[in-house]
Amino acid sequence: MIDREQVRKVALLARLELTPEEEEQFTTQLGSILDYVEQLNELDVSNVPPTARAIDVSNITREDNLQPYADREAILSSAPEQEGEFFKVPKILNAE
Repeated sequence: MIDREQVRKVALLARLELTPEEEEQFTTQLGSILDYVEQLNELDVSNVPPTARAIDVSNITREDNLQPYADREAILSSAPEQEGEFFKVPKILNAE
């Protein structure tokens, strides 16, 4: 079972400021969650293969289709700086 001191420690690590009422609420809620996880730990899953998803999913992303944008000049003209056909951005990495 989890106690208030453990909830305070987790809140401190998460940089959360909890009221005494919230501490009590989270103590109860986290205790319930941990009790449920303990019940799950009692299940025999030795014959269950490891899975990443509950259902089998194949590639669900679409292919990238490059298409020219008709009004490229309008986009470039809104940039603070441009160099030829490209946006010019500040350098953020040190070149070695």
